[in-house]
Amino acid sequence: MSTEVQEETLTLEEILAGLKEMHRLILWNDDHNTFDHVIYCMMKYLDYSESQGEKIAWKVHNEGKCAVLEGSFTEMEIYRKILQQEGLTVSVD
Repeated sequence: MSTEVQEETLTLEEILAGLKEMHRLILWNDDHNTFDHVIYCMMKYLDYSESQGEKIAWKVHNEGKCAVLEGSFTEMEIYRKILQQEGLTVSVD
């Protein structure tokens, strides 16, 4: 029994393009976080103003989710872990 392995070769440009792909940090609505806590976290960790944090909280409440940050996958994963430790429901898209 023989197993065939196919190798894929990528150019430097393809690798760099993959690294530059933008990902979004999504904040989801949940039943346990208050508006004040969401606003606090947006201000403390993502450097939003109080009014921007409030707009995000209302958007999440009304629409179920909101993209709160955009960047590399690694950067979004760092912020996802920080916000999850604060009890927020977040994912990377």
